[in-house]
Amino acid sequence: MTFESAAPTMLSEEDRAKEIASLKAGKTVEMANLIDESETSLAEDFVLPGGETAQEEASIEVMAEQADEFTCASCFMVRHRTLLAREDNGQKFCSECEG
Repeated sequence: MTFESAAPTMLSEEDRAKEIASLKAGKTVEMANLIDESETSLAEDFVLPGGETAQEEASIEVMAEQADEFTCASCFMVRHRTLLAREDNGQKFCSECEG
């Protein structure tokens, strides 16, 4: 087993550029071999415990704001009128945002 000297060696700019280029080229080849396509497909099919397995669209019925509801001007959540904390220039704020 041979060990190289730990003392820095002086390289010319041209030699340094060649060495850097060869290191970059070798690293690119090594990194290209790291991607395993079979692992990628396995990861896409993997489902965490409690995760949804069905690939179906969720259907949601959107309802208009009801007469006893308001939209908070701070958090933009639709709240029941019992949570109205203040009204300022037509903007309504819920008790959670004013709390």
